[in-house]
Amino acid sequence: MIKSMTGYGLGARENQQVKYTVEIKSLNSKYLELSIRLPKAFSDKELFLRGECTKLVERGKVSVTVNAEYTDQSASAATINDELLRNYYLQLKNIAESLGHEPANLFELALNMPEVVSQDEDRADEEEAVLLLAAFRDAVGQLDQFRKDEGEVLRGDLFSRTSAILQLLDEVEAMETSRIPLIRERIHQYLDETVGKENVDRNRFEQELIFYIDKLDITEEKVRLRSHCNYFLQALEATDANGKKLGFISQEMGREINTLGSKANHAGIQQVVVRMKEELEKIKEQLLNVL
Repeated sequence: MIKSMTGYGLGARENQQVKYTVEIKSLNSKYLELSIRLPKAFSDKELFLRGECTKLVERGKVSVTVNAEYTDQSASAATINDELLRNYYLQLKNIAESLGHEPANLFELALNMPEVVSQDEDRADEEEAVLLLAAFRDAVGQLDQFRKDEGEVLRGDLFSRTSAILQLLDEVEAMETSRIPLIRERIHQYLDETVGKENVDRNRFEQELIFYIDKLDITEEKVRLRSHCNYFLQALEATDANGKKLGFISQEMGREINTLGSKANHAGIQQVVVRMKEELEKIKEQLLNVL
């Protein structure tokens, strides 16, 4: 089974005091690029969460965001800076009077000024830590399922494109039966026109022709390409399937396709090779997003 590197997961856990929401987003990347945003109270848990992401998320450009919502405001240990509140209130009142404006809602305005109300978020108890980690694992579980679903779509596309290359290889084999006789006939005709039949050493000609045709033989390339394609299809279904392994196999497929095109010396086969390259290029693009 293959998985996509693209994914999204959301987990939430709450008790009577607080609700923690963990959001995980993942995009494709060659390595694990991790960004974690935590409430200040859980800054000591960052290394642990990074370790869990390395084990569970594996690879990708991953963003983890944790939000805390206190359902009971007293639970967040809110404190009011009364001296700062008084200063804000008096300043607002003086400004309003100097402008000839009727003071209204000054207390509410002063209460909402910066640093008047603060919450003690420097420390979280063990119960809250357990709650956060549970929400994190829920989010990772959703992310993993999302990746599996996307991976199934990728698997279907990769399977169809690899099968298309195998079908194109069948077309090459169908054309190959006439390729060598055409090459032989073309060389015969060229020599007859330029040198003359009576001036051609037939024994030497046949020796050189055999040597030349042997260089154009594509049997090994066809066998290896078919083998690589079948191995690729097997790897798609394997439990240890991963993007790197499939990428290595696709590189070998590309080498055989390139050699096939360079040795073909046949317009029809070379056109089929171009179509093979198109399919292989799309396979490589898809593999960039496989975990």
